[in-house]
Amino acid sequence: MSGIIPPLHPAGWPFVWLFAGGAVVLAVIWEPLGWAGAILTLWCAYFFRDPERVTPARDGLAVSPADGVVQMITDAAPPAEIEMGESPRTRISIFMNVFNVHVNRIPIGGRIVRTAYRPGKFLNASLDKASEHNERQSFHMETADGRSFGVVQIAGLVARRIRCDLREDQEVRAGERFGIIRFGSRVDVYLPDGVVPLVAVGQTAIAGETVIADLRAQEDRRSGEVR
Repeated sequence: MSGIIPPLHPAGWPFVWLFAGGAVVLAVIWEPLGWAGAILTLWCAYFFRDPERVTPARDGLAVSPADGVVQMITDAAPPAEIEMGESPRTRISIFMNVFNVHVNRIPIGGRIVRTAYRPGKFLNASLDKASEHNERQSFHMETADGRSFGVVQIAGLVARRIRCDLREDQEVRAGERFGIIRFGSRVDVYLPDGVVPLVAVGQTAIAGETVIADLRAQEDRRSGEVR
């Protein structure tokens, strides 16, 4: 049954109970409103679903930290607060709409070097300037061979709460859950120097499963075609 109905992320239960309570109140006021509240409660539970994922286990593979569409692949400097230097790196931006799974996962095994939170605006997360101006939670991690990755959870127009459960000096594995963003948002990944992304703009990524980079790969950046 768990394969049909995925479990809920713990952060979702307060919202589900809140929606359910609201549905009861609406039903008392007027029965059709109660049905509308019940539908919204089911949607809330659907939003906070937390399905299992099968993560490729080979060393050197980096997987997507989020479900959603690869919206941008560009060169940009990582956030200053996670101390990765000012030089531009390849940044993969994955946009999550309100229907995607919002549980975020570690892209590659390693150690958390630094975590940092920065308050900000709530612009549409699909905009490039959201990386600079929106509320964000970031972390800098290093692999066993010293390669550094940056991951940034970015709040969006609807998303107002970012949760990150990581702590500095923590050892992590690829595909492990590390947090959640509530109600629509974006996650940016900054790759190590010289690492080429293995996804193309417009592709749909699955957190913990879709390989976005391979530290061992020797190939040019990929492009995609709509077919």
